[in-house]
Amino acid sequence: MKNQIEILIASDHAGFKLKTKILESFFKGKPQFNVKDLGTHSEKSVDYPLFAQKLCKKIKKDNFGILICGSGIGVSISANRFKHIRASLCSTVSDAKMTRKHNDSNVICLSGRGFVKKNIFAMLNAYFNTAFEAGRHLRRIKKI
Repeated sequence: MKNQIEILIASDHAGFKLKTKILESFFKGKPQFNVKDLGTHSEKSVDYPLFAQKLCKKIKKDNFGILICGSGIGVSISANRFKHIRASLCSTVSDAKMTRKHNDSNVICLSGRGFVKKNIFAMLNAYFNTAFEAGRHLRRIKKI
């Protein structure tokens, strides 16, 4: 499909269940998204920095990423080591909207432990449906 938004998604073992829910439910029936699962593919223990690195190396100017680990903190720290990445740990719909509006975030980081599917899906909707405002925010992003 033309004009699809490419979404890369990766998790560690603690984020595997949420990643599976997102892939099976959130993106189902949404042809505007082309989703690529970069792993992990089980709950067998893995190191989250490897999956964050794998995703961040594939992020380009016109695609987005979703990273999930137990708390979301580890993948957020790992992702933000890459110059072209603006990864934001989000726990509310407001967080998801604001990080797109003001920070032009290209990777949303989520907690895989204790998630509520309804809240996560609302955050993802807000994230992917909110545009960057630019203006004064662009000036600030250039200073990062």
